[in-house]
Amino acid sequence: MQVTTKAIVLSALKYGDTSLIVKIFTASDGLKSYLLKGVFASKKGKLKTAYFQPLMQLELVAYHKNKGTLETVREAKPSYHYQSLHTDITKNALTFFLAEMLSNSIQEEEDNANLFEFLEASLQWLDANEEISNFHLYFLILLTKYFGFYPDATESNAPYFDLLEGAFSYSISLNPMLLGENLYFFKQFLGINFDAIHAVKMNKKKRQELLKSIILYYELHLHGFRKPKSLAILNEVFS
Repeated sequence: MQVTTKAIVLSALKYGDTSLIVKIFTASDGLKSYLLKGVFASKKGKLKTAYFQPLMQLELVAYHKNKGTLETVREAKPSYHYQSLHTDITKNALTFFLAEMLSNSIQEEEDNANLFEFLEASLQWLDANEEISNFHLYFLILLTKYFGFYPDATESNAPYFDLLEGAFSYSISLNPMLLGENLYFFKQFLGINFDAIHAVKMNKKKRQELLKSIILYYELHLHGFRKPKSLAILNEVFS
């Protein structure tokens, strides 16, 4: 079946000398993996390797057999042209990290229009703005909404946040908990929008601590989630 769809690249892996296997989140069918045969060998083809960088926003013409095998891309072109996402050092490190987080989190081979629109708009915001040091923290907290474990803020005055239960608590338990400054900063990101993230004033150590807690939150709630390898690079760039 031929499909024309918007898509966001999550990962690309070289296959043999001339081909790529790419994992892509599509607006039409959710997560898909494609084999791009001979993409490195073809100079005049409709598929350029530059299009398959992490988090590129594309329009694809693809063939979907929907049998759980690798699919085929016939044509690809950018649906949105980034200005700084892949050229700014900090944004580029963020891009690799977020692409890995998404790749480890999105499992479904079915369309999720709300998630797709959120990713599209968030990445365009990241591309267009300069004050981005808190972007990944807010983005990852907000992303949990689309996976079904957004923090329950009913008792947000409570002194603890239970990461396993996904809710605020008045008593400490054996579950991993957020408390103190870590909890204070976590709460700052609830109920705001991207334009307000620069108002949350944190130093790099606090940012790293909160990020570690957010990644643990993902590990506790997403089956098979793996900690991203690019975290060390991100911490290096942000220090």
